[in-house]
Amino acid sequence: MILQNGVVRTMDPALPTAGALAIAAHRVVGGVGTHEDALPTPERIDLRGRCVVPAFTDAHVHFPTWSLARSDVQLDGAGSLAEALARVGAHRPRGTWIRGHGWRDAEWSEPPSREALDEVVGERPAALWSKDYHSLWLSSAALARAGGDLQLAGGVVERDAAGEPTGILREESAWRFRDQHVEVSESEWIAATREGLRVAAGRGVGAIHDKDGWLGAHRIFGRIQESGGLTLRVWQSLPADHVGHLRELGLRSRLGDDYLRLGYLKTFMDGTLGSQTAWLLDGSGVRITSGEELAEIVREAAAAGWPVAVHAIGDRANREALDALEATRDAWQPSDCATGSSTRSASTPTTCRGSPSSASPAPSSSAMRPPTATSPSASGATGSTARTRSARCSRAAPSSRTAPTRPWRSSTRSPGSPRECGGRSTSGLRGAAARR
Repeated sequence: MILQNGVVRTMDPALPTAGALAIAAHRVVGGVGTHEDALPTPERIDLRGRCVVPAFTDAHVHFPTWSLARSDVQLDGAGSLAEALARVGAHRPRGTWIRGHGWRDAEWSEPPSREALDEVVGERPAALWSKDYHSLWLSSAALARAGGDLQLAGGVVERDAAGEPTGILREESAWRFRDQHVEVSESEWIAATREGLRVAAGRGVGAIHDKDGWLGAHRIFGRIQESGGLTLRVWQSLPADHVGHLRELGLRSRLGDDYLRLGYLKTFMDGTLGSQTAWLLDGSGVRITSGEELAEIVREAAAAGWPVAVHAIGDRANREALDALEATRDAWQPSDCATGSSTRSASTPTTCRGSPSSASPAPSSSAMRPPTATSPSASGATGSTARTRSARCSRAAPSSRTAPTRPWRSSTRSPGSPRECGGRSTSGLRGAAARR
């Protein structure tokens, strides 16, 4: 197949644009010049002036969670408590729970509370996630499901003057409540994710680094892949507390196929700025993992052959994380980087770096390479203990992996938009509408 009569943006400095693009089976062969364009081919697609760019890689997405939330109450942009409650009251839930996502109360004159939520949901359990997914707003009926068991280390239970829960849980308290009480069936997860895949394809997304390991996202993607329905490539996280089982089974990073690979372990240091739980140097915020604990995590996962993605938002959290990575350099850094020795372990990356790289995909040296899984060129060597957290929102992701090979899949765009044809890669999932 040859795509012709358009503009092909290759992202390759050696060949920034091409007049046409050749595709053989499921692989992009490369830009096509005048001579190649004259060769016989089974099929030609007339682009009619459209622009073709490499598919986007979203390096930080909670894909099943995002997919499921698309059918929940949309609270993003609600400017007041009253507006948020009006949206909840107008929503028609399909199951027992009323679920929502996206509220931010920083500029609300009234804070969210279970009493206010009860006025619109009555006796139904309601669970509404904040924009940063680190705070959970619950109705009284939802709170009752926990039987008062709300507090745990690394979590926050907000209480009123009488000592009663206000309905706001943060960090570990929120996540444990979700895991134990908010009911979502596997079939619902799969159906929502299938629809999310359709939307992602329409926005030009060809690969993701997924952070939903906590809910077993690899099983959801695996079920979809079994039926041939996985339309993008997944670099999947796993909770870092799985490392002991992975080591016992001898499973290492990059296990999988061209569309779904288990890539890295996930842990966190603190909360977020929006929920006011980021761990700061002034002592405020929520500490989820200390620097000493992170160092233990890094060493154990390195021994098992797994990279680690680290969530660190506050200045204290970042300082602790960086110090831990420095202290464990002997575990994740290839030995010949420092000494010139040719000795390598089986999990050592094939190129040397002075510090852990981001778990986000680096641009490949050639945007015209055949599509492959978003995976590193060798197994990672950073780590985790069997005590860490499930994969939730994350920002920074230290890892010793070398730059992954980026899949090159074409995404056709209509002419006329500088963003569409300008050669800048941005996330396709966070936009409000497909870029057409």
